[in-house]
This record gives sequence, structure tokens and C-alpha cells, in this order.
Amino acid sequence: MRTGEAPIAPPNGLTATQVNQLRQTFGRNAMPDAAPDWWRRVLGKFFAPVPCMLEAAIVLQLIVGETIEAAVIAALLVFNAALGFLQETKAQATLEALKSRLALSASVRRDGVWATIPVADLVPGDIVKLSLGGIVGADVRLTDGDVMIDQSMLTGESLPVEAGPGFETYAGALIRRGEAMAEVTATGVHTKFGRTAELIRTAHVTSSRQRAVLRVVRNLAMFNGTIVLLQIAYAVHLGMPFMQIMPLTLTAVLAAIPVALPATFTLATALGARALARHGVLPTRLSAVDEAASMSVLCVDKTGTLTRNELAVTAIRPMPDFDEALVLGLAALASSEGGQDPVDTATRAAAALKPASGLPTLTRFIPFDPANKMSEAVARDRDGKEIRIVKGAFATVCRLAPASKAATADFDALGAQGFRVLAVAMGGRLAGLIALSDPPRPDSAGLIAELRTLGVQTVMLTGDAATTATVVARAVGLSGAVCPPGTVPERVTPREFDVFAGILPEDKFHIVKAFQAGGLVVGMCGDGANDAPALRQAQMGIAVSTATDVAKSAAGIVLTEPGLGGIVNAVKEGRITFQRILTYTLRSVTGKIDQLLFLTVGLVMTGHAILTPMLMVVLMTTGDFLAMAATTDNVRPSPKPNAWHINDVTIASIVMGGFNLLFCSSVLAIGKFRLGLGPEVLQTLAAVVLVFSGQAVMYVVRERGWLWHSRPSNWLMVSSVTDICIIATLATRGILMAALPLHIVAAVLAATAAFAFALDVVKTAIFRKLRMTGAD
Repeated sequence: MRTGEAPIAPPNGLTATQVNQLRQTFGRNAMPDAAPDWWRRVLGKFFAPVPCMLEAAIVLQLIVGETIEAAVIAALLVFNAALGFLQETKAQATLEALKSRLALSASVRRDGVWATIPVADLVPGDIVKLSLGGIVGADVRLTDGDVMIDQSMLTGESLPVEAGPGFETYAGALIRRGEAMAEVTATGVHTKFGRTAELIRTAHVTSSRQRAVLRVVRNLAMFNGTIVLLQIAYAVHLGMPFMQIMPLTLTAVLAAIPVALPATFTLATALGARALARHGVLPTRLSAVDEAASMSVLCVDKTGTLTRNELAVTAIRPMPDFDEALVLGLAALASSEGGQDPVDTATRAAAALKPASGLPTLTRFIPFDPANKMSEAVARDRDGKEIRIVKGAFATVCRLAPASKAATADFDALGAQGFRVLAVAMGGRLAGLIALSDPPRPDSAGLIAELRTLGVQTVMLTGDAATTATVVARAVGLSGAVCPPGTVPERVTPREFDVFAGILPEDKFHIVKAFQAGGLVVGMCGDGANDAPALRQAQMGIAVSTATDVAKSAAGIVLTEPGLGGIVNAVKEGRITFQRILTYTLRSVTGKIDQLLFLTVGLVMTGHAILTPMLMVVLMTTGDFLAMAATTDNVRPSPKPNAWHINDVTIASIVMGGFNLLFCSSVLAIGKFRLGLGPEVLQTLAAVVLVFSGQAVMYVVRERGWLWHSRPSNWLMVSSVTDICIIATLATRGILMAALPLHIVAAVLAATAAFAFALDVVKTAIFRKLRMTGAD
């Protein structure tokens, strides 16, 4: 007896006292919610790398008494956290609205009385009734009656199974035919698939976005630390007092913080999620939009994902003197009308598409009998003669209507392909064979082919038999090897096999982890509870529109419309989002490197700090946040999976930052040595040239080819004009800084425009060298 099971229940069911005792022992028949509390998610927004850097800057500013600047940065910190939290909360709220609100109920016998109660109130030992169309609410053992059970959402088996007394089935199975009594054997986390919930709870993978932010911040922190030490050493060498060195250090720290980087990542993915929603794709975790861009392997469940999860007539083998239409017509007469039996539904649907003439007239229908495994019809022909028609298992029907060697060979051949084969007989003669299967979705083959052109390999993971899985795989274009049955190799790679069949939920979970261990970004598409652990572990978990609530909760993306076209849309939109984030990252890192080096060069050139903490806060609040308009830019998705090569981004940014430094230093030198500007006016000039050159960098890096190859978005152009107007107004009016003549501001703007084309030549060369052109 498994943990969570109770002794055999009395015929009248459990008593109220027994129910209370069992509930205290085993708990409610529900899975615990593994989602973190809202307050933990809020606190998490303040303990990431960028927030920690901002918090350190706030402390430094309070130490030197700059409360206004500290308040501004605190506001930026809260803005970053609020944006991330609200977007995640919105996605989760949408998922909850999407999930079914119908609370399952169960018919249970307690104290000798039948009653209907919520499934969550079941306890081990309860006697329950399983009826047509109902969902099994817990693990049970049948004690009386016969039913047809669909366990595809749990085991991956595409065909329903006949079940009688002694048969054990699991929570979530669907009753397709018949009625039975059963005893509850396990509930909640103790059920057969309770371990599935445990796998979902423990599944975790760090998103590529998190890794990218960490590496950007790490590289900037290392660079910044070196530069700050050099600045402090030089300031001490010059004999600067401590109260002048502190603002200098604070300005350098602020210059190194990519303050809007987390918010930009969040905003870009939120905009991508909104675009996907218009195509019937709901991201429940924003990181899934990022991962769609980098996904190189897509693992897909078979039943209900690549296939329709409904039986259909696949092949007909008529015997001599019969044709396909007549075989289907006779089978339809021996099928129930309007029920939920999937075999009868598929048979009648096929017969309707191929009507036969001269069929006998039905007079009486005898439903399917699990004992003899067939259904019958009594009909009259045109002469009024009564005819018996039977449909059912080949062996059973052949006892009434002997089969020829050719018929037996046809049966064996169809069975070898994984089909469910029925025999049809009329008047003691075998009329023909009907093969049924769960056919692929119409769009499955096209989806796999299109993903292949996008550089994404598809691998099938299914609990169904290898024979059936292979037939479906070949039909949808998966022609690679099938993994042999048995234990899945620990270090398996997608290059070895296209199909993994007969596997358990934990196998799917471990296969996804094995692929990830090989450095791949893995997507997982499924619909059942058996797919949930793998959906949670994958960087991009995808639940189809017909998926269970468990699968939808575990996934990062839910398809809200039938079909699989949303997966391709997610990949393309993810790559658009990636390019937008890459643009901002390049602009941000290039700008930070330039600012840090410019502060050092300016200190050496002028003997004093060329920016104050207040000016740096102005640059952060205008430049960094207005540059978030890059999340709306017009970009082209790359033809292959994207990946965050932070070292390449850093190298490209250092090269472009070096040339930008040369330009900014030249402007500062002209201001000091040619125009004779004073220290405070030089600080204004430094702020102006940093803003203008930052705009130049933005328009250079937004295009992977020459900067004129594509038109910027309207929002990006508006943000650029706004940024330029703000700094020009503050500079010429002397607000928060010393006034700078208008003609000098205009001259710097014109020089920056010319510089942008020169920088574009450098960018194009370095992008080609580092294979960052977007065509790779």
C-alpha cells in the first residue's frame, strides 16, 4: 500500500469521524501552491545587482549631504522595481483569468448516503462513482462496473483503455464511456502524479536575461572599480581635499550604473508580450519572451500537442464484395449516436464523409459490451430480412465471422503501425477492417519545417509506445533516430535522437535538463500534467490551448488559440525583442565606458571634476530613461537563434566608447584651450557633449548594418528630440548648471551629427569582425 492510501473502505463508505481523521493525516486533496508570496517578489526587486548599485549610490549621496540627488535616485530605484513587479503581476493575473474556474466535484458515498462534494474534500478510502464525461478526482481502484478511460493527459497514451474491477487509474483521467464504482487510494501530493508537483516545485533555470544583466553589471563594476581607484589616486596626487574627492568618486559610481537596464529589459519584453497577445499567445512569465529568441531546441509532447488528441479513421481495409464506404456505413450502424465514445464518434464522422448507398435500415442498437469487446446493430435489408452487424476487437469478431489469411495479414500490418484496429462483420461475413489513430494537427508538419528554417530543432517526447510515436514523427517531418526503450542516457543530446517514446514525466524533466547542461536554450511544448515538470524546467515552457491548468501554470507561454502557429510567432517576436534590448545594451555600455573614461581624461585635462553628481543624475534621468524608447524601434529579427555574447558586446562597446571618448575629449579641449571656458561652464559643455554623443551612439548601434538602412521608430525619434531639447534648454538657460551660449550648443550638435557617420564606419567593421551583423 502506497503512502497516502487507506485500508479498504466499508460498503457504506466512510463515516464523518473517519473522514476527519484521514484528512488530518493526509491533508486536502490538492497540490500546494509553489508560487512565492507577493512581498518576496517585491523585495527581490531591490536585491538584484543594479538596485544594489543604486542603493550604494544613495548611501554615498546621503553621506555627502546631497539629499535631493539621493531622492531622485531613490525614485528611479522604486520605478525600476514597480515596473518589473506590475508587469509580472499582470501576466499572472491574466493566467488566473484564463484558467478554468469550474471547481470539480465528485459523487461520494459516506455514512451510507450518496452526496456530491468538492474533489478537494476527498480522502483515501472514499467510495466514489465514476460516470460518463467525468474527471477522476484522485487516484482510485475500480471495484465495480466497466468504463473506458482516457489517460492521455497523464501518461501520454493516445488511445483510451477499457477498465474493470481491480484497475487503478489516476487523478485527472477522463471517463469516456460507462459507469463504475471506485475506492480512492491516494489524494493530493500522495497521488501517482504527486511527484510531478514536486518536480514542478524544484524545477528552476536562470534566465538568459538574468545572466546577461549580471555579466553587464559585473564587467562595468570591474571597469568602474579600476577607473575610480585611478581617479582617487590622481586626485590625491593633485592635493584635492577629501570633500572634493567624495563627489568625484560619487559621480564615477553613478556613471557606471546602467540605471534603466532592468526597466528596459522589462519594458521590451512587456511590449513583446502585448504583441504576442494579439496573435493568441499569452506569456505568463516575461522571461519567456527573451528565451524565445535564444531557443535552439523545442521539445514537444505528442498527444494533444503534435496530434489532435482525438481518434480519427486512418485506414480502411474492405474484404472482397465490400467497399470502403459500405464498411464505414455498417460500422456506423453499430456505433452509438451522440455519446462520448471516441471510437464511435470517429467512426460515424468518417462514414458521414463517405456515405454508402443501399445500407440496411437500423432497427435496434446494442451498446458496446466490455465483456465481449464489441457493439452490435440489428438491421433489415431491402427484402426485409433481419441482419446482424457487429463491430469490435478483431479476435472477438473473427469468432463470429472467420478471417482469411489476407485479413489477418492486414490486421497485423495495421497494428504494427500503432493503429487501433476494429473488425466489422455483417451476417456472419467479415466486411472489413477499420484503423483508428490520433492524427497529427494540420499545422504540425509546417510548424516543424518553419522552425527548422529558423534554426530550431524539434524533438518529440512522449509517454506513448515507440511504434505509435514513430508513425506520428514521420508524418510531421521528424526523420531522425528513435531513442531505444529503457533508461534515457544521462548526457543525451538532441543530435542523437528525434524521438523519445515510452518515457515518464520525470524522464521529460531530465531530458530537458540534459539538453540545458549542453549549453542549449530549450523550449518545451505540452498539454498534460505529465508535461508540467518539463514545462517549468525549460527556459521557454509552452502550454497549448487545450492544456490542463497544471500545465498552463507551469508554462511560461500559453497558446490561447488552437494550433501551434503561436510558437513561430513567439520565436519571431522574441528575436525582435532581443534586438531591441541589444540596441539599448550596446548604447548603455558604450555610454558608461565613455563617461567613466571621459571623467578621468577631464580630471587630467582640467585638474577638477568635469561633472557634478547633480549633472550625472540629470544625465541618468534624461538620457538613460528616454533611451528606453529603443524598446519600440523598428528592427529585423535574426534568421538564427540569438545568444547573449556579453564579451563581444563589451569589446564592441569599448572600441566605440574609445572613439566616442576621442570626440568628447576633443570638444572639451576646444572649450578649455580654444574658447577659454571656465570650470563651471566646462562642466556644462561636458554634460551637453555626453548627451549629444549618446544620441549619436544610439542611432549608430540600432542598425546592425549602415545606420541609414532602416527607419527609426517614431517614439525613438521623439525621445531623441526631447533629450536634446531638455539638455539644450538647461544649458542655455543656466538651469542646474552654468549657462552655455546657444551657438556653442548648436556647434556641438552639428559636430556630433558628423561624428555619427564616422562612428558608423567603426561600428560596421567591428560588428562584422565579431559576427554581430544579425545575419549570423
